[in-house]
Amino acid sequence: MRGRVGIGGLLAVTAVGELTGHGHGTGTLLYALLLCLFTTLPLVIPHVPLAAVAVSGACLTSLAATGGLTFSGCAALLITLHLLGRDGTYALAAVLIVPFAVFALLPHPGLTARVAAVLAPVAAGAGLVRWARTQAERQTAAEQTIGATLLENTAKSERARIARELHDVVAHHISMIAVQAETARLATPGMPADGAKRLLGIGDTARSALTEMRRLLGVLREDAGDGEQAARRPQPGLAQLVGLVEETRATTGSTVRLIVSGPVAPLDPGVELTAYRIVQEALTNARRHAPGTAVDIELHYTPDALELRVRDLGPGPRDDVRPDAHGLLGMRERAATVGGDLRTGPAPGGGFLIEATLPGRPA
Repeated sequence: MRGRVGIGGLLAVTAVGELTGHGHGTGTLLYALLLCLFTTLPLVIPHVPLAAVAVSGACLTSLAATGGLTFSGCAALLITLHLLGRDGTYALAAVLIVPFAVFALLPHPGLTARVAAVLAPVAAGAGLVRWARTQAERQTAAEQTIGATLLENTAKSERARIARELHDVVAHHISMIAVQAETARLATPGMPADGAKRLLGIGDTARSALTEMRRLLGVLREDAGDGEQAARRPQPGLAQLVGLVEETRATTGSTVRLIVSGPVAPLDPGVELTAYRIVQEALTNARRHAPGTAVDIELHYTPDALELRVRDLGPGPRDDVRPDAHGLLGMRERAATVGGDLRTGPAPGGGFLIEATLPGRPA
């Protein structure tokens, strides 16, 4: 709008300059001056179609009265026709072009009448091309948005399907493990206390796994847009390591120590969850490959990192356990996802050592 006001004023001044440069009488000059201003000043009208009609009418009046048109009026006409095409009002632009084509066909048309007749369709067409390009860009953006939405909905549907299948298949088997362990513990006469304790640990572990899996499946269902609100606890962090250590002690009877050093500070939830899962997997590996051995868990806080060490006092790495086993590979991937790294191997003096360095970003 401000640009059109400036252009209209500039054209009006130009029109005055065109007239004052010729030797007209006072009355004729005043009449022509008013006519020139009438052809240029309608550019300031905010409504483009109305401004175009006003400018075209003034230019036609000038052609009918004087047989000519100032170059400023011709410029104002071309600008308004271009604006009509740019706004997509091509029907009105075509109607306004016709009278100027008629004037150009009359005997002895003026130069400005010919210019207006030739350039008016060009100006309107250029505006129409710009409008078509803008519409195409908007349509492309809308199609991209729709495509992204469809892709996201497809991914949500797939996650919901996976959640249902995991619940139907895996949850059933884990539940059966818990039930059979409890049944064996209660129904076997004369079972040694150590055997009953191990069966109790199996049942507790299966129930904990089932609870955690259902919580994760609840996250999948909720993210997929299911109407059910999955009741779930927050993801575990370093504060839950004490409970994990106590559970391991009660289940396996092993000596598990948790050693914390450095200025303790809350970390990013993703880092804390990664540290918890690494310790959880390390304890599972120790229970599987070195049952009954002592395990030390060390957490050392530094200003910019968390150094984690899990060492068992068992026989050390076994020949049948590959470095790319699922458990070790999963721990490395978890550490890498938060910007850390993880190393495994034999511990000095015997046993197996897992070391991880995780970024100490604040929570």
